[in-house]
Amino acid sequence: MADVKKVERPLSPHLQVYRPQLTSISSILVRITGIALLGLSALVVAWFLAAATSETAFAAMDGFLRSWFGNLIMLGGVWAFVYHMLGRLRHLLWDFGYCVDVPTSEKMAIGMLGLSTLVTLIVALV
Repeated sequence: MADVKKVERPLSPHLQVYRPQLTSISSILVRITGIALLGLSALVVAWFLAAATSETAFAAMDGFLRSWFGNLIMLGGVWAFVYHMLGRLRHLLWDFGYCVDVPTSEKMAIGMLGLSTLVTLIVALV
């Protein structure tokens, strides 16, 4: 049998070979915001459970959610909700075959960041 020289190659693309695009980062961020919203929903459920349990438990949980840190978490939750919603709408457009070309997809990714930030600021000010 002939000697076959084995070439060492990576099994999958890595950051030295693959440069993440704006659309892939945006899609990953949609998934991250979905997971963050799951954690935030657990916090809201804990608030409801505290309300159903006792006055002291509710006061403690409500005090936490009304603190500056709780407000920051809720503000981040609003941003995550809006961004995730826009990401789902973008994927729905893609499923119908619209806006799938690269320049439009990149503009949509930038627009998602800007619009979700704008809506969050409006919610925070109102």
